Amino acid sequence: MTTIDTTETSRRLRCALFVDFDNVYIGLQRLDPQAAEAFASSPAHWLAALETGSDADGEFSRRFLVRSCYLNPSAFSQFRPNFTRAGFSVVDCPSLTQQGKSSADINLVLDAVDALSAQTRYDEFVILSADADFTPLALRCRAEDRRVTIITAGPAASAYRAVADQVVTADELAELLQQPDPTEIEAPAPEPVAPAKGSSGTGRSGAQTRAKAPAAAPTPTNGPARRAVLRAVRVADRPLNGGHVAQTAQKADPALAASGWDGAGGFFPWLAREVPELGASSGFVWDPKRFSEADLPTAAGVDLPPLQRQVVEVTDIPNLPPERYRVLLTALADDVKQTPFDRPETARRVRDACQAAGEPIGRASVNTVISGVLYAGLDLAARPAVAKVAETWADNVVGLCRGARMELRPEDVAAIRAWVGGGLLKR
Repeated sequence: MTTIDTTETSRRLRCALFVDFDNVYIGLQRLDPQAAEAFASSPAHWLAALETGSDADGEFSRRFLVRSCYLNPSAFSQFRPNFTRAGFSVVDCPSLTQQGKSSADINLVLDAVDALSAQTRYDEFVILSADADFTPLALRCRAEDRRVTIITAGPAASAYRAVADQVVTADELAELLQQPDPTEIEAPAPEPVAPAKGSSGTGRSGAQTRAKAPAAAPTPTNGPARRAVLRAVRVADRPLNGGHVAQTAQKADPALAASGWDGAGGFFPWLAREVPELGASSGFVWDPKRFSEADLPTAAGVDLPPLQRQVVEVTDIPNLPPERYRVLLTALADDVKQTPFDRPETARRVRDACQAAGEPIGRASVNTVISGVLYAGLDLAARPAVAKVAETWADNVVGLCRGARMELRPEDVAAIRAWVGGGLLKR
């Protein structure tokens, strides 16, 4: 009798990968120099990390049939062997203009368009670049019914992010590039043993028995709804509305609604029982490893005037009132003045300082500001004054608005700077 395997099988995507090396490396240098070196020196490491993923349809694995890297040999030729050894086809793109701009963009686009019409059908196009000039390419790929993943190492325009099926942000890329510390890998501790009844515990081998383990807490059912919810929340770039997550669960398991959420009586009680590792409050659901309650729109957000609301929508900067920006910027300047700058640790300390001051500012908001001033060229290791931090952050926000093609009058620029500068800028 033939046995039918009912286990969920992973999809396998045929992928074409295109790396705009200069854009990624320079972006990471501003954000995290160690991550930049890891990206350039060990491409096989992050390539392996990208070989698995998940989306609303389930888990999948990637097979990178095309691996193309475009770099300027006059500036980055020392990294060429690393990518060649990792199975990449490296395309030299020397500078062709007096401004130093290379031909990477046009070479990448031409190769990607060729891949779209190739005899092999590539299920997914993965583009490593924050350059919004690739937006038409991403649109073309979507029009051909191909999945598009964008991996950025810097601020990317909202229109560029919107055409992708998945966006890996600069912070997520930097985390993916982290190498495990061998000193932190320990052998598992032996299970505790207890002396057998009537024994001192020092007798011959076999005179001891294993201690009775404490009763384990009941584990949630690993059903399709739980898996779908975890996938949706863990890839989201912000806390998700509970109604959206509930629809995701019901789509994966239509029987939930008819069964009263499997006897739980509602979505949020079901979530607490079946997916306890997620955070939930005020109608939102989030991944606690990346967000906190302070990142919720209802906690940190304010009712903004039309101009500021548009800025938040097109740039994804934190929706904070001026007084909270003042607290955040001041806490950041104070921290780097007292303690050497280390991006993850500095972000944690600044978040804690903001919340100690009574302002519900989450770590995601802190990370956005830190990344923004780093991209704008501010050296936080040089212990800049709070006015310089505020000025650089305000300049970065105005630059993001102009990059998104917002038409700003002088009075608009002044209003934006006064808002995001927390009142710390000279008029």
